[in-house]
Amino acid sequence: MFRSVFFILFICCLSMLSFAQVKNRVVQVGFAYGLGTEFENKNYSYTNHYYKLQFYFEVKETKKVSYQILIQPELNFATHQLLNLYFIEPDEPDYIEKRERYTKLKDIKEYVLNLGFLVRKPLSNQASLYALGSVGPMITDTETEGLSKGFAFADVIALGVTFKMYRITIDLRPSIRHVSNAGLQKKNSGYTTKNIDFGLLFAL
Repeated sequence: MFRSVFFILFICCLSMLSFAQVKNRVVQVGFAYGLGTEFENKNYSYTNHYYKLQFYFEVKETKKVSYQILIQPELNFATHQLLNLYFIEPDEPDYIEKRERYTKLKDIKEYVLNLGFLVRKPLSNQASLYALGSVGPMITDTETEGLSKGFAFADVIALGVTFKMYRITIDLRPSIRHVSNAGLQKKNSGYTTKNIDFGLLFAL
């Protein structure tokens, strides 16, 4: 069911792209690859790498800044391991079995649809800086001690820089990412990671 929802949302993204072209708005499409790791802690280890499609839609431009909407379907591959077995407390049902299960190294897939808004400041005809905030629904295929399997959200704040070379734009974006399910499921402590994206964009 969830994959069907993501497919429908992806079709909506393509429809928005077609609409933007018809209206002669500024549109960029591209892809990005990123890497991340958790902020240092004693409870767990979490590393990830991911692939994104990117759709930028300019909504307004002034003399100093421009405003854009960003849509990013994402496939995230993570590895996770509980390091502090006492994170699972004895008053939790089957705590010994859960300690054994959660302290094993796990491979996790996350399917995300990031919806963002950014403010861009041109530095020259070729370069610009931007600030980005995004939030999006996410499906994770593996339960851990910190997050239930299934539906969650991925929240991202980032600062980025772009360099334009002819019709291609190079995008470099350090970011902070937090994953949780807003209390909609039993486990919700989630993860917070520092990440960096490398992207290429093409103007239409």
